[in-house]
Amino acid sequence: MKAIVCNEFAPVSELKLQDMPDPTAAKGQVVVNVEAAGVNFPDSLLVQGLYQMKPDLPFIPGSEVAGTVAEIGEGVAHLKVGQKVIGLCMLGGYAEKVALPATHVIPVPDGIPLDEASALVTAHATAHHALKQRANLSSSDTLLVTGAAGGTGLAAVQIGKLMGAKVIAVCSTDEKCQVAKDNGADICINYTGIDLKAAIKEHTKGKGVDVVYECVGGEMFHTCSRSMAWNGRLLVIGFAGGEIPKFPVNLSLVKGFSVVGVFWGSFTQHQPQDFMANMKELLTWYVQGQIKVVIDERFALADAVDAINKVTDRKVKGKVVITP
Repeated sequence: MKAIVCNEFAPVSELKLQDMPDPTAAKGQVVVNVEAAGVNFPDSLLVQGLYQMKPDLPFIPGSEVAGTVAEIGEGVAHLKVGQKVIGLCMLGGYAEKVALPATHVIPVPDGIPLDEASALVTAHATAHHALKQRANLSSSDTLLVTGAAGGTGLAAVQIGKLMGAKVIAVCSTDEKCQVAKDNGADICINYTGIDLKAAIKEHTKGKGVDVVYECVGGEMFHTCSRSMAWNGRLLVIGFAGGEIPKFPVNLSLVKGFSVVGVFWGSFTQHQPQDFMANMKELLTWYVQGQIKVVIDERFALADAVDAINKVTDRKVKGKVVITP
């Protein structure tokens, strides 16, 4: 099979399209013919050796796929060859085929295109887990989403609105603001050239924000940490801006808010039953038309470097997918 391979931790440009052995299904596994793979910001960090985990080399990046079941291993009874599925593979997604545990494979309901299914999991599932399990978001809360036109930011806007919160999106351009509004944001702040802290204060009538879904890091995180309401929850999602901020903990003490880490990959392992319940709810919402995947661009497998760079350069509105 063809695959994108990371042979050493290096810039994304060093990734290679090369032939790799076809995977086989061991006991408890299935092999999926990949029709689409979602591209996520951590993919870039992973290949550079900058992520929380460092895989053994060489490896194939790509954590979420959709396709059809090609082979079933011993002991797998709930899936069948030819079935359309979503696969959570952590690694191996940027390829024509991937083997993964059957426990991480979910049938795709009718009506969900496979390219959209491949982009549904990480972004929406992260936002869902963050707002539901970590923030306990309620309809009385104000939710502020940074990086709100990106994949997981846009998902947080949709899900936050669905859960009844007032949603304030924060974006870097008017065009991105319009995307956020089209997906349910009540207010969008274009932070370029303005005092963002003052704008948040104005839009919350001086109260501050109950929940922040913070994807950017750096100065954006610092501004949000100074804009929290009493009993607020500042969700740490990621650092798309490149800088991991240092947090002065006295702010949390004085302002009475919590800083809450969100690592969806660990959640799926530590709380598998909650994870599956979340996925059932997400897929139901999708079929009902209450959430949607916005695909900005589709790339061929050979153009995976361009796909990753579009995400890391923060030029994407919604999601990017690779179609082998």
